[in-house]
Amino acid sequence: MKRELEALISALLKEAYSFDAPLELTRPDEKFGDYATNVALQLAKQLGKNPRELAEEISGKIKAAFTDKIAEVTVAGPGFINLRLTDKYLRAALQAESDNNSLAGKQIVVEYSDPNPFKVLHAGHLYTSVVGDSIANLLEHAGAKVHRVNFGGDVGLHVGKTMWAMLKELGGENPAKLSDIPEIERSEWMAKAYVKGTQAYDDNEDDKAAIIDLNKRVYKIHSDNDKDSPLAQIYWTTRQWSYDYFDKFYSRIGTHFEKYYPESATVKIGLDTVKAQLAKGVYQESDGAVIFEGEKYGLHTRVFINSEGLPTYEAKDVGLSMLKMQDYNFDKSIIITGNEQSQYMTVVLKSIEQFAPDLAHNTTHLTHGMVKLKGGVKMSSRLGNFLRAVDVLDAASEAAKSLGKDDANHDLTVLGAIKYSFLKNRMGGDIIYDPEESVSVEGNSGPYLQYAHARARSIVRKAETETKVIDGEFKAGERSLAFKITEYTEVFDKAVTDLEPHLIATYLYELAQVFNRFYEVDKVIGDPRQSIRLHLVNLYSRRLKDGLELLNINAPEQM
Repeated sequence: MKRELEALISALLKEAYSFDAPLELTRPDEKFGDYATNVALQLAKQLGKNPRELAEEISGKIKAAFTDKIAEVTVAGPGFINLRLTDKYLRAALQAESDNNSLAGKQIVVEYSDPNPFKVLHAGHLYTSVVGDSIANLLEHAGAKVHRVNFGGDVGLHVGKTMWAMLKELGGENPAKLSDIPEIERSEWMAKAYVKGTQAYDDNEDDKAAIIDLNKRVYKIHSDNDKDSPLAQIYWTTRQWSYDYFDKFYSRIGTHFEKYYPESATVKIGLDTVKAQLAKGVYQESDGAVIFEGEKYGLHTRVFINSEGLPTYEAKDVGLSMLKMQDYNFDKSIIITGNEQSQYMTVVLKSIEQFAPDLAHNTTHLTHGMVKLKGGVKMSSRLGNFLRAVDVLDAASEAAKSLGKDDANHDLTVLGAIKYSFLKNRMGGDIIYDPEESVSVEGNSGPYLQYAHARARSIVRKAETETKVIDGEFKAGERSLAFKITEYTEVFDKAVTDLEPHLIATYLYELAQVFNRFYEVDKVIGDPRQSIRLHLVNLYSRRLKDGLELLNINAPEQM
């Protein structure tokens, strides 16, 4: 509806005034109209006319041209034009399904979550999993073929640190001792080993040297395809423990991936690419290492191959970009990480731009802040007291139980509460997570919207008559609800374009509030207008369900 009106009015203005700039209709306060435009203010400068007088002139042309769609055109302030639609046009818009297939035929890779084996999942992994799922859903619903992928460091210094500490616990390279670790304790055992190894690396030069040597041996396990040596057996077994732990977590939160890229798979192609581009002058040698001089581009210098000849994260990310293009020949690649990766990724992409410009230009890097518990203390992964993903899940579960919500829908309600609490915020800043607020059925929360959907479905179930397509004129409350329902497609279009799922969350909350105002005044069951109003309730519940599904949140029929 909005896109159609924008196109029609744009064509009218182009013919009448040779105006060829983009026209955008906005939704003003309901008392002023359904849509508004400041086009007269834009045109006035170009034409040398008084904005208010020009707005009156344009209003007359719009009203005369679109009598079947626009019931009223008014001018406000210095030249704002307000439009009120005919009920007939609004009814037609209600029946129309979203036709956003703007990404049909596009191949899009969305990379998110990115946990490292040998380390524990923290709250940031939970957040990026939730937001990554939602962004992937948006793109899929716009017609794209979306490939959800994951990337993690199964090689690198953190592995050396963890392996060093695990060998201490096992009394040396003794893989048989791994059977002494109960399955339920494996992830925690490895997490503690990482903390111990990190502290040793930072505090003791001899331990640091041993960890660096162990790191090289892990790379050699991969290059030699070693499966049998005692160290290799420990490495492969504990790496699989990490993957099993990840799979269990993703299953719990309803996340799935098409492919998992381990860093070890990116080493060769990353090294080969950087070395090839070193010969062409993209990268430079410096003190035995290979660097990219970012200062030439207003950035900073980063090391891509260290003095030991090993690839850094930078070279592995180069390799990952090349692999994703080889595997999917994508039109767009989206990478979601924490804010701390922003400058790092800018340098990596700038280096790729020098030899594969399309690859760099078709890659979008989105970042997010930290997740913190309300009233929480400063946390540190080095000290092992960071906020784990499971801590957030457990906090929400306990908060729900304390409010007496421990029924058959408990797990789905808790997941919905967490996901919505994350997704209602614009991505970028830190999130202060409040477990009690997130599980409340009052206010701007996931359970509130889940309950709103269940309530609407309950109203429909109570009815003894079937709903029918709306005919005739709307009553005031009906019209407000109908017009808000039609906004879904506009919000969806913008959320897809801007990659901002919080727009969907905000819309759903506003829609539920409009429905509540309608339902307080306009009786549904037993009213002479029951059939018409039930139709609106059906459409409303459908939009709630559609939107919640985009956020990967369950829309229950009953609560």
